[in-house]
Amino acid sequence: QVQLVESGGGLVQPGGSLRLSCAASGSIFSIYAMGWYRQAPGKQRELVATITSGGTTLYADSVKGRFTISRDGAKNTVYLQMNSLKPEDTAVYYCYADETLRRNWGQGTQVTVSS
Repeated sequence: QVQLVESGGGLVQPGGSLRLSCAASGSIFSIYAMGWYRQAPGKQRELVATITSGGTTLYADSVKGRFTISRDGAKNTVYLQMNSLKPEDTAVYYCYADETLRRNWGQGTQVTVSS
């Protein structure tokens, strides 16, 4: 099993930046993809960005050009750099890690974009 610990959320003004981190531990060699979902109040959880073990990335249309997902293999950590943040980016952001038969989730970190 994989354990995920997120950090980096907080309050930021519109146009600002934040970087989220997700550190994986446990059965990390079985992970083939990691990424981030988010869930705003009253809305369904939506995919934000994914990065595969081969380095392929995928982004939601709403964040393309503003968010960048990356990974540090030595630290078993995935990052989400979020720039030009908008109020509609406000949500709880959840890290996930996919193994062949299981999707593992982090506890979530709150991102609030407000002036």
